[in-house]
Amino acid sequence: MGDYIIPAGYGEAEHVDKKSRFIGQVQHVESESEAMAFVESVRRRRDDATHNVWAYVLANGALRWSDDGEPGGTSGQPTLNVFRQAGVCDVCCVVTRYFGGVLLGSGGLVRAYSKAASLALEAAGLARMAEWRRVRVLCSYAQYERVRRLLGDFGAEDREASFGADVEIGALLPAGSGGSFSARLADLTAGGAMFEEEGSVFRPQKI
Repeated sequence: MGDYIIPAGYGEAEHVDKKSRFIGQVQHVESESEAMAFVESVRRRRDDATHNVWAYVLANGALRWSDDGEPGGTSGQPTLNVFRQAGVCDVCCVVTRYFGGVLLGSGGLVRAYSKAASLALEAAGLARMAEWRRVRVLCSYAQYERVRRLLGDFGAEDREASFGADVEIGALLPAGSGGSFSARLADLTAGGAMFEEEGSVFRPQKI
């Protein structure tokens, strides 16, 4: 799986249309159980609402939505479409409606729910979930400073070194840079350092 976009945090925003209040609430989630827990938390907090429409989409492709009593196709799916069109996943959104006494019609509901979801996503902000590779480098004490600088040149993060008979360095490298790093390391140490990749990890970076 490559990089993907998620909400940077919790976001909430309100849209008013013909006296109906639509309150969008967006949360980053990583599983269907987390998504439904968020939905339930909003339902409890806003149990006086006319509707609590919800939708979620995950990076693994799972998605669901509910119109929560609104006419079919006017609320849950339009809410979901906001995130699909924006390319955002691992997201759950609940749009709470307090009815204002004026009917909006199908088109009006689609626009109002979509607007509330969009405003909430804007309030949450976006982050890119980037793939990093865990790596391990074993080198001599004489090579350590050069290897440390090389890791810095490649944008390595979470560098930790342990000092025994040799120096063992653990770090995270941006995905896809391992081959270039390994070649540079071999040149720098005349083949004297050992390099291993040990799996992937995804980390958010705000955009």
